[in-house]
Amino acid sequence: MPPEARLAHHYASVEKIILRRQDAVTGLLPASTAVNAHGDYTDAWVRDNVYSILAVWGLALAYRKYDPAHAHTYTLSHSTVKLMRGLLAAMMRQADRVERFKQTQDPLDALHAKYGTKSGLAVVGDGEWGHLQLDATSLFLLMLAQMTASGLQIVYTPDEADFVQNLVHYISRAYCTPDYGIWERGDKINRGDAEINCSSVGMAKAALEVMDGFNLFGDVAGLEGIIHVVSSDIARSRFTLQSLLPRESTSKETDADDTAANASCSTGTRASSKTRRGCTMRPKSSGSSNTSNRSGRSFSPTCCSTPRCAAMPKRPPAGATSCSRSSSKQTGSA
Repeated sequence: MPPEARLAHHYASVEKIILRRQDAVTGLLPASTAVNAHGDYTDAWVRDNVYSILAVWGLALAYRKYDPAHAHTYTLSHSTVKLMRGLLAAMMRQADRVERFKQTQDPLDALHAKYGTKSGLAVVGDGEWGHLQLDATSLFLLMLAQMTASGLQIVYTPDEADFVQNLVHYISRAYCTPDYGIWERGDKINRGDAEINCSSVGMAKAALEVMDGFNLFGDVAGLEGIIHVVSSDIARSRFTLQSLLPRESTSKETDADDTAANASCSTGTRASSKTRRGCTMRPKSSGSSNTSNRSGRSFSPTCCSTPRCAAMPKRPPAGATSCSRSSSKQTGSA
């Protein structure tokens, strides 16, 4: 089968399964068309949307390699941008929650895990869902950097870049912040107790690494789009992973979700050098202040003084399990 025919075959599948369900206004995708006793799955989950749009983005890259001027190259690329900007807009409406969470680390102050597909607004209350899912926010940041490095323009303004910087601070303490994880239910026996999940820590570490010094405006010179990461947060995430692996958490044994997080962690995902222009010209810190303004650029987080942070795993001895260790079987359950 010639290349164009293969691409056309894949495009037909992507258009039928994914693009037809993308909302024309928000750009978001419903998790499912099902509404049953277990819930309304027509909402847009952050994690599900990012994973789903990867198929569209991948096909856009394939079309661009085959023919940059092809119509499908344009439509697939901009469908990807539309969804990522839809998620960004939905989260920016909850910017006040990000500010509160940086100070309180309270799950009730977390960004919502899902939004209305047609509105981009919150659809459930703060305490009605396990919203604190740091792996989902980290996945969004990781793919935002990857897509921008591939040539897509997702972040348009300094205000949006400032919010992305705040999201980096939001996930930076994943190593000592219990969350509900990919299963959204907390501990293994579903009591709703948040715990430190290896998959969340691994995804946060990958996002922090790729965002360190990254230029959200692509090849545009200047410092307004440069993202800053506290290097110690990456190191502490690595120590936590080395202490937890191969377990997913205290209550959950090895989980298949560790594979994705550890793969991103072990490959050392980094952005292209072009998008890192100016990263050596970072403004010097104005001091040790822990306060933050609207943009979050002056926020200089230090190790939190909460008991869970004090109990953070120490640096493992030589020969301990490395971050690249992957799980071989799934024994945990939802």
